Amino acid sequence: MTEYVPTIGLEIHAELRTKSKMFCGCKNNPDETLPNANTCPICLGHPGTLPVLNKEAIAHVIKIGTAVNGSIARDFTEWDRKHYFYPDIPKGYQISQYKYPLVKGGSIAGVEITRIHLEEDTAKSTHDKGEKSLVDFNRSGVPLMELVTEPVIYDAKTAVNFAKELQLLLRYLGAGDANLEKGEMRIEVNISISPKGADGKRTLPFGTKTEIKNLNSFKAVEKSILYEIERQTAVIENGGKVAQETRGWDDSTGTTFSQRAKESSHDYRYYPDPDIPKLSINNVSELNPENLAKNMPELPWNLRSRYAKDFEMTEKEVEVFVGSPVATKYFEEFVKKTGNENKKAIRLGINYFLSEYVGLLKKDQGENYEDSIFTVLPSVFAGVILCASSGKMSSRGVKDFLAYAYKNFTQVNEEKDIESAISKLGFIQNHDTGELEKVVLEVIAENSGPVGDFKAGKAVALQFLIGQGMKKTKGKGSPEVLKELFIKNIQNS
Repeated sequence: MTEYVPTIGLEIHAELRTKSKMFCGCKNNPDETLPNANTCPICLGHPGTLPVLNKEAIAHVIKIGTAVNGSIARDFTEWDRKHYFYPDIPKGYQISQYKYPLVKGGSIAGVEITRIHLEEDTAKSTHDKGEKSLVDFNRSGVPLMELVTEPVIYDAKTAVNFAKELQLLLRYLGAGDANLEKGEMRIEVNISISPKGADGKRTLPFGTKTEIKNLNSFKAVEKSILYEIERQTAVIENGGKVAQETRGWDDSTGTTFSQRAKESSHDYRYYPDPDIPKLSINNVSELNPENLAKNMPELPWNLRSRYAKDFEMTEKEVEVFVGSPVATKYFEEFVKKTGNENKKAIRLGINYFLSEYVGLLKKDQGENYEDSIFTVLPSVFAGVILCASSGKMSSRGVKDFLAYAYKNFTQVNEEKDIESAISKLGFIQNHDTGELEKVVLEVIAENSGPVGDFKAGKAVALQFLIGQGMKKTKGKGSPEVLKELFIKNIQNS
C-alpha cells in the first residue's frame, strides 16, 4: 500500500472578551442564559442600521498579532461582507475581513500563521426542540477573532499543540477565556493527503482537502485528524476520489461525516462593507501597537524559559505554573513574598505546591482546579515555606497546616503575622530540648535492638529512632534536635 503524508491547516475562531459586541452597544456576556436578552436592531440585522467598530476588540487582535510577531496593518485595513444564507445570520451576510486583515504572518509553536482577522459571531441555532429550530441572538455580533495557519502541519500532535498555545496566549493577554466546552473557541481542521516521496516528504500537488468543522475539544482535534487520514487513505486505495467538502465530527462514534460541499472564497461574494470606513490604525492613538505592547504581560513561551533557568524547574513543573495565568500570578506573588534571592525557599515552595497543595486542589475541585488556587493567599503560603526553610516547621507540619489552611482559609488569610498564626495553631516545630529529651529516653527504653545496632555502627538505626521520636511528637519535634539528643544519650549510656 502507498504511504501518504497529511497536510494540515487550522482555522480557529475565538470570541473576544469585551464589554460590548463588535458593532453595537449590546452587552457581550457569554454566560447569559435568557435567550435574546442582549440584542438590538444592529445585531438583529434590521434594515437601515449602521455598525460602529469596537476599539477594544481591535486592540485585542493587535496585541495577539504583536505577540506572535505578525505584521500589523497600520496604514490600512477594511471590513468586508461575506455572503451566505443561514437563519443565524439575519442580514444574509457576515461582517468579516478578507483581503486586508488586521494581522498577516507570525508564528506560534513553530507553526506559521497566514492571517488573523476580526469579524462578528453568528447567532446560535438549536435543533433539538422537536420539529422546531430556535435561534438565540445573544451571541450574534460578538467580536470573533479568526486565525488561519499556513498548511505546514503534518501530524495531529502538532495541530493540538498549536491550538493549546493559542488558547494560552488568549488567556494571558486577557483577550478571551477561549473555553472550548462553551464554544468560545472553535477549531476547524483542513486536511489532505499526498503520496510520500522518496525523500519522505509529500509529493506535489496537494491532495483534495476536506474541512472538519467546529471541533470543541483538543481530543476531538487529534482523533478527527487521525480518523480523516485513515478515511482518505482508504478512499484513494479503493480507487475513489476524496471530495472537497465540509465534514462534522461525531464524538460518540469517533468518525467524521459529510455535511455539505465546501465553498470557495468566490462563493461568498466578498466586497468591502460600505457602512464601515476603512481604518488606519496609525490615526488612532489607543490602537498604537507600541503603546499596547507596553501593557502586555510576559508571554507563556518566555515564562517557560525563565522559570526553567531561574528556578531550575523541570518541564512538567513549568507546565503547572505556566499552563494557567492564575497559577502564574500565584507563583509570582509567592516568589515576591518569599524573596527573589531566596532560591532555597522558592525551590522548597515549588515542591510543596506540586506535591501537597495541588493534591488538595485536585481532590476538592478536580483537574480544572486553577480558579481555586487563591483559597490560601500567596503570602500565607510564602510564610509557611519560610518557616519550613528555616527549620521552624517539619515536613509533617507543613502538610498538616496546608490541609488546615485550605479548609479554613478565611480565618488563616486574615492573620497578619503568619508565623504567629502557625505557632498558635500548633504547627511550629518543637525545639525544646527538655521536652524532647523525655521523648528520646522513652524511645531508647522501648527500642533496645535498634539502640544496639546504632552502637554497633549501623547509621540506619539512628534514622529509625528519630522516626519513632517524630511519631511520638506527632511530627512536631525538630529532627535535628532529636538526632543530637539520641546520639548524646546513647553514647552516654
